[in-house]
Amino acid sequence: MLIREKLEKLEHQILSPYACFSDQSRGRQKPEQECDIRPCFQRDRDRIIHSKPFRRLKHKTQVFLAPTGDHYRTRLTHTIEVNQIARTIARALFLNEHLTEAIALGHDLGHTPFGHAGEYALNQVHSPGFRHWEQSLRVVEVLANDGAGLNLTSEVREGILKHSKGKDSPFLGSGEDFPSTLEGRVVRVADIIAYVNHDLEDALRAGLISKEDIPKELIKTLGETHSQRINTMVSDLIYSSQDQPQLTMSEEIFQAINRLREWLFEKVYEHPEIRREFNKGVKIVQDLYEYFVNHPEHFLEISQKKGLKFSLEQEVCDFIAGMSDRYALYIYQQIFIPTSWL
Repeated sequence: MLIREKLEKLEHQILSPYACFSDQSRGRQKPEQECDIRPCFQRDRDRIIHSKPFRRLKHKTQVFLAPTGDHYRTRLTHTIEVNQIARTIARALFLNEHLTEAIALGHDLGHTPFGHAGEYALNQVHSPGFRHWEQSLRVVEVLANDGAGLNLTSEVREGILKHSKGKDSPFLGSGEDFPSTLEGRVVRVADIIAYVNHDLEDALRAGLISKEDIPKELIKTLGETHSQRINTMVSDLIYSSQDQPQLTMSEEIFQAINRLREWLFEKVYEHPEIRREFNKGVKIVQDLYEYFVNHPEHFLEISQKKGLKFSLEQEVCDFIAGMSDRYALYIYQQIFIPTSWL
């Protein structure tokens, strides 16, 4: 018996009946020979970690654009925190950790430079629209691996596509907007738990808010410190969801998370200083998009493409969405900022 087969057999012995088992995966877009050692979802996780889009996350904005401070979150550290929270939940509920981890590590691969500013900008100028969760799926299916895609399993691709539906989307539930696997739904909740906590901590560090500004009822319900709040949310989800086919939380904690989320949008994400930087990011992305669409020869030169596989607009959108903050700033400077002659 192969090592992979032993591991697949072990899953059936220890995982919840509501888990997604590796040997029951719906498969890949392109059939391929199984690995002798790794089950399919572990293989997906490894492919994501070794991909170029994953490495670029280290220089993409979470909330604070192109941060120079060492302790502000980037899109990569956000992804790592989502992964850690999701794995804790999955292990406690005896779900498939490898599937959970693959979805968590891949969920934001399609995010633009300058965070949601870049996403907003491309959605305004790119006629088909732009949504980061759809772009994340496009990255793993079409763009990564030098255009060959990563050929991930159906369950991982679905979890990436349905990890979010934007600002007002619910994070608990079921239906078409939610992944069919509990592992995918765990990542959707872990994403919310991660960002409401680390964005709050970063805003405190930046001096945008003070501890006294945080509503007292949220402190009382969720905890006074970063670690206490995460522990409260994660523990409540785990104990409420044990041995059930759905994820659930107590009404008190569920409402407190939603209230904290709303408060962050009001006090942090819409803060005048954040909004000013947001608008700068929007301008940079939109200027680059419009310039490249109007100067296709220069676009091919800068992107080092030999030709167009898709429409010019789609190629430009993909190229900009894949940029890190600092690379976008560098290209913007090269195109729009005069160079001093020595």
